[in-house]
Amino acid sequence: MNGRTLPVRVHFDDLDAMGLLHNSRYALLVERAVNDFWAVEGWNFDPARSAFEDIYIAVREFKITYSAPIIGPGDVHVHFWVERIGRTSAVYGFRVLSADGGTVHAEGHRVNVNLDPRTFLPKTWSERTLEVGNTLLREPAPA
Repeated sequence: MNGRTLPVRVHFDDLDAMGLLHNSRYALLVERAVNDFWAVEGWNFDPARSAFEDIYIAVREFKITYSAPIIGPGDVHVHFWVERIGRTSAVYGFRVLSADGGTVHAEGHRVNVNLDPRTFLPKTWSERTLEVGNTLLREPAPA
């Protein structure tokens, strides 16, 4: 399976009263990893500094299944890939893994929609976004 796997830090304030990563923070870990990938490629929230014209991207759907809790602060890894890219949206798959990759803590998918900055209606992806996004496409399973 391709895609990217990036390290992400779990901080003390990400934990709940039992010392476990709070369920809402898993989405934040995925967001941090995906943003780090795109930032290296030249994406920036500021249109004047971004290598991409697609700046306004919203999460339409987020689904997660929790398998094993993350206990305490430290490093974990987020493995993510693109399942498919449509005209105006993309579906990411992801897994939150232990630092050694041996434990899957959570997995799921999220759907991003590219928005027109004037109307906030769905807008077709730019060629640059498609070019970089296609590098994350999941390889089909062997026949």
